[in-house]
Amino acid sequence: MLVYGHYDVQPTGDLAEWHTPPFELVVDGDVLRGRGVTDDKGPVLLVLEMARAMLDERGELPLNVKFLLEGEEEIGSPNLPAYVHGHAAELAADLVISADGAMWRPTEPSISIASKGLVALDVIVTGAAGDLHSGRYGGTVANPVHALATILAGLHRPDGAVAVAGFHDGVPELSAQRRAELDAVPFDEEEYRAGVGVPELFGEAGYGTLARLWERPTLEINGITAGGKYTVIPHRAVGHLSCRLVGQQAPDRVVAAISAPVATQAVPGVRVEVRADPGRVPAYRIEPDHPAVTAAREALAEVYPDAEVLLAVIAGTLPATTLFESALGAKTLFFSFATADEKHHAPNEFLRIARIGEGMRAWAALWDRLAKGIAR
Repeated sequence: MLVYGHYDVQPTGDLAEWHTPPFELVVDGDVLRGRGVTDDKGPVLLVLEMARAMLDERGELPLNVKFLLEGEEEIGSPNLPAYVHGHAAELAADLVISADGAMWRPTEPSISIASKGLVALDVIVTGAAGDLHSGRYGGTVANPVHALATILAGLHRPDGAVAVAGFHDGVPELSAQRRAELDAVPFDEEEYRAGVGVPELFGEAGYGTLARLWERPTLEINGITAGGKYTVIPHRAVGHLSCRLVGQQAPDRVVAAISAPVATQAVPGVRVEVRADPGRVPAYRIEPDHPAVTAAREALAEVYPDAEVLLAVIAGTLPATTLFESALGAKTLFFSFATADEKHHAPNEFLRIARIGEGMRAWAALWDRLAKGIAR
C-alpha cells in the first residue's frame, strides 16, 4: 500500500477572523483548532500514529506500506508528477490510500468514490496605457471593468447553467438510476441553505442541489482584480476563473472552449487575453464495487456499527489521484477522517478530537481486511 497525504497548508486569510492563533494547536472543547489541523496534518498524523502503535503491539504490519507525504498539494502539486514518474519503481503499489479527501458530513461515515477535476484561468482585459482620472477621461475611453463584467456575465445562462459551447463535452447524462440513488441520500436542502448562510439556493435548472454538487461541472468566477475605491478608470481588469470537471471532460478542451469565444469577443476599446494556469486535472473515479471500497466500508461499519456507510463524491479536486493511476497503475481509495464542514482553507479550521481514535481504529481494520483479501 502507498499512503498519500500532504503537510502544506493554505494561508491564514484574515487574522482578525481567527478565534485562536492559526499556527498554534489549540484544544477547544471537543475539537482541535489551527491551520492545517484537518487539511491535512491531522488525518496524516493519525495514520502514522496508528502504524507506530501497530508495530509496538504486533511487531509488524499486516501489509507492506509506503508513505508519500508532499508539501505542495495546496498549490497544485507542481513537482509531484516528475517525482512520481521518476520514482515509479520505488513507489510501486497495488493500491494508494489517501489520508486527504474528507468525509462529507459528521452525521454518518462516508467514502468518496469520485472527485472532480480542475482547470483555472484568468481573463485579462486591458484598456489605456495607465489608470485614468474618471472625471477628465470618463466617457471617452472604454472601461476594462465594464468590459470584463460583460464577458463574465456571458459565461452563464440566467438559471446558472454554463453557457460556453463545448464546455459540457464528456459530461455524462444523469441516469434515472443515479438520480434515484441521489434522491435516496438523506439531504435537507433547507439545513444546507442555512448552513452556508444564503437567502436561497441557486443553480443549474433540472438538477437538485446534491446532483449539482456531486455530478455536474461548474465554472466559477473566484474573483476580480481591478482598480479600487478611488476615482479612476482602471487600465486593467482581471477575472479569476476555475472549473470543476466531471466524467470525461478533458481539461485542455475545457480551456479551449472558454478561451476561444472570450478572447475573440467583440468588446470595443479594450484588448482581451485568456491565460490558463498550467496545472490541469481530470476527474477521478473508483468503482463502488472495487475490493478496496468494500474493505473500507466494512472497516467503517466496524467502527460505526449503528450508522450506514454512505458513498459520496468529493466536489473538490485531489490532483494526485489521476497521477497515481497513470504513473503507477494504481487506484486511489479516499480514507480521510477530516470532515467537510471543518472550515478547510478558512479561518478557525478545526478537527473533531473523536475522529482521531475512530480513524486509527478504522485504518487498522482496513489494513487487516486488505491483507486478508490479498492472502486469499
